Amino acid sequence: MALKVKLAPKSASGKLLNRTVLRTAAVAVGIVILFFFGIFTFYYFKYQHIVDERLEKPLFANTAKIYAAPREVRPGQKLTASFVAQELRSAGYTEDGANPASPMGTYSLNAGSITVHPGAQSYHAPDSATISFTGNTVSQITDSNNDQLAAYELEPLLITGLSDQNRTKRRLVTYDELPRYLVPAVTSIEDRRFFEHGGVDYFRILGAIRSDLLSRRYRQGGSTLTMQLARGFFLTPEKRFKRKLIEILITFQLEHRFTKQQIFQMYANQIPLGQQGSFAINGFGEASQAYFGKDVRQLNLQECALLAGLIQSPSRLNPYRHPARALERRNVVLDAMVETGNITKEQAEEAKASPLNLATQSVDANEAPYFVDLVRDQIVQKLGDAEYNHQGLRIYTSLDPQLQAAASDAVNEGMKRVDGLVTKMHTHRASKNAPATVDDNIVYPQVALIALNPHTGQVLALVGGRNYGMSQLNHAVAHRPTGSIFKPFVYAAAFNTSLSGAQLTNSDGVSGIFTPVTMLNDEPTTYTVGDQEYTPHNYHNEEYGEITARFALQQSQNVATIALAQMVGFNNVAALARDAGIKSARGTPSVAIGTYDATPLDMSGAYTVFANNGVKIDPWMLASIRNANGDVISDYAPTSKPILDPRVAYLTTSLMENVINHGTAAGVRAMGFSAPAAGKTGTSNDAWFVGYTSNLLCIVWVGNDDYTDIKLDGAKAAAPIWAEFMKRAVALPQYSDTKDFVPPAGVTEVQLDKATNLISDAACPGNSYTVDFLDGTQPTDTCDHSNGDQRNLFQKIFGIGEKPVGPAPAVQAQQPVPQPAQPMTPAPNPAQGVVANNQDANGQAKKKHGFWGRLFGNGKKDDQQQPQPQQQPQ
Repeated sequence: MALKVKLAPKSASGKLLNRTVLRTAAVAVGIVILFFFGIFTFYYFKYQHIVDERLEKPLFANTAKIYAAPREVRPGQKLTASFVAQELRSAGYTEDGANPASPMGTYSLNAGSITVHPGAQSYHAPDSATISFTGNTVSQITDSNNDQLAAYELEPLLITGLSDQNRTKRRLVTYDELPRYLVPAVTSIEDRRFFEHGGVDYFRILGAIRSDLLSRRYRQGGSTLTMQLARGFFLTPEKRFKRKLIEILITFQLEHRFTKQQIFQMYANQIPLGQQGSFAINGFGEASQAYFGKDVRQLNLQECALLAGLIQSPSRLNPYRHPARALERRNVVLDAMVETGNITKEQAEEAKASPLNLATQSVDANEAPYFVDLVRDQIVQKLGDAEYNHQGLRIYTSLDPQLQAAASDAVNEGMKRVDGLVTKMHTHRASKNAPATVDDNIVYPQVALIALNPHTGQVLALVGGRNYGMSQLNHAVAHRPTGSIFKPFVYAAAFNTSLSGAQLTNSDGVSGIFTPVTMLNDEPTTYTVGDQEYTPHNYHNEEYGEITARFALQQSQNVATIALAQMVGFNNVAALARDAGIKSARGTPSVAIGTYDATPLDMSGAYTVFANNGVKIDPWMLASIRNANGDVISDYAPTSKPILDPRVAYLTTSLMENVINHGTAAGVRAMGFSAPAAGKTGTSNDAWFVGYTSNLLCIVWVGNDDYTDIKLDGAKAAAPIWAEFMKRAVALPQYSDTKDFVPPAGVTEVQLDKATNLISDAACPGNSYTVDFLDGTQPTDTCDHSNGDQRNLFQKIFGIGEKPVGPAPAVQAQQPVPQPAQPMTPAPNPAQGVVANNQDANGQAKKKHGFWGRLFGNGKKDDQQQPQPQQQPQ
């Protein structure tokens, strides 16, 4: 039996209720939407104002760029056309036919030659030149009129950009300058839909929120490139939901204002990509230079993939500290590029097979930070404008990047040796068979090296410390006692007196004109300075008695050098030193052995007096300042001043040649440096060495920041670093053509007999040495016609009776030399100024010994004789 149920129709009141509920719900939803829209609109325009304010200023500070000195190419140099082309590309040139052509310049590479066309923004005038090659050698250089050129300068290379106030470095690039694979590498791993979405990838964000809620940690960002850019410019990096919403609002602002290409360009210049030393690396332009040592336009596929991979975590994936992690991440990026169709599987596999090929990680070698700091200081002094670093200035300097790299390498190598010596001094054993123990808290010394062209003053390389990342204190401009590298100024002051024929008188009242074989007293003497007495000693407390000036400088004898300074006049020595740039020098006995201070940079300038024919030339680093378009704001010329007669400069150089060949610096020869050179070791609490060839001067300082004694002399600590550097330098084409020092007119080279210090002749063959003399001051007697020592054996053994004294040599009229500020007045109590028989058969000075020493022999002498100066009252 079927049942029929009849449903009652809805009442009018029920229908009205349903419509009311729906209407209410719709109104509520509308109100909620309006509420959120109002909030969104409020914050949108709020952050629009913030974005407007930020965009009113340049997004990135257009910091000044520091450029090296131009490389000079000369016929005969070992270079290839491909190397020159690479240098030009590194300087920003493009090959002829490239679109667009670089405003810096273009070049055309032909069979056996390369033609260079400087552009409107070039450092040089727009005059082209063709460099031709035969094999691997420059055969000739011609200008646009086919006239021969003796040399041609290539475009200066960019060293670095000055950091901003946060010590951040970036090299700005445009979207068109980015290499082929960089954009797809970044988008494949960071934001595959970058060119499709409107700034926010909603599905990715929802997935990130879900992951965060499940893990209860805020790890997943879900950020697009535009959102990363918004965060980098306007927000803190903390991960909070509120910040994420604000980030989205700013993202909409950016997407509304800029094209995708403009957004990616901003991203490419902003993204943090690690740390180098004390500087932050921001942007792909700076990262390309930091990690690969090349312009971003030259990056290949695997290099682009590595940089794209670093974005995730630059510190954790640092390729220098964690190469395995970096390599793995790079390969993940390559796989992602295959998935997005940007490269083929074969390309990815080929790229994966290549190593990282990183540039040498040395900010000191690659970017010369101590040098750049000094340049920055000079710019501030000259421009006096706090905003100079926001004007995109081009700063052209004196630096040679190849020589800077050589200096950094030599310092690193040399300081390993110094550290080993310091550690050895602090290593002890309780007994012969006991284990070695090393002292705690060992202080390892600091270092400075400066290399310059002695004829132009151009500072070619400068290292101000052992690690810029650890300490930015620039020891190249730190004031330190100079030690025995000061002594050549004493001998130069003595040679000055010889120009006028003035005679110096010794304590025995014997007078003579100063020459390299003038006899000096090496026995300790007490000097009175004010109300104090000062008795200097030699470094090893040895005594030689009477020795020649040549031998005194060769072995760096303190006592004999102070005796000579007294003969010349302490004030006259100090005046000459001040003229040469050692401003602290004062006329006390200790001035002769370098107790007054100067900076390594000061001393490098002072030594140009000897290396540059008597003319002091101030070291310089700043050549030209130009605006962003290459227009000259200011050019700078070096300053120079005649200090010594060229003959005096050469005679002093000749004495320092002997120091390197036979004296305290002979170790540089043992290390394999064979080019003609002159130099001087120095020791106070620090170690010094300064030396020069015909075309390069270098000074090295090693010492402790707390001024404690490093207990190493200049021959052991500083000279080996100098030798390491100079060996690298002369291997470079531009410094390989070292020549012998050429004596000026008025200097005579004489062969002397070692036993008598008189002219060698047939009667004393095979026992001679070469000495340079001012014309007219050389000995006139020969070794077989000398007023020799006629005392009998008994008198010689017991040191009694009178030794003969030869007459002072005649002096020919000479041209006057510019004299120091104070007159060269001989001081009282000087030592003998003529030659005498004081050397053994090997040309070495005889030590002064007691009775048994005189009777049975000379004994031995330590290899190195370095001074331990004491500061005197001023």
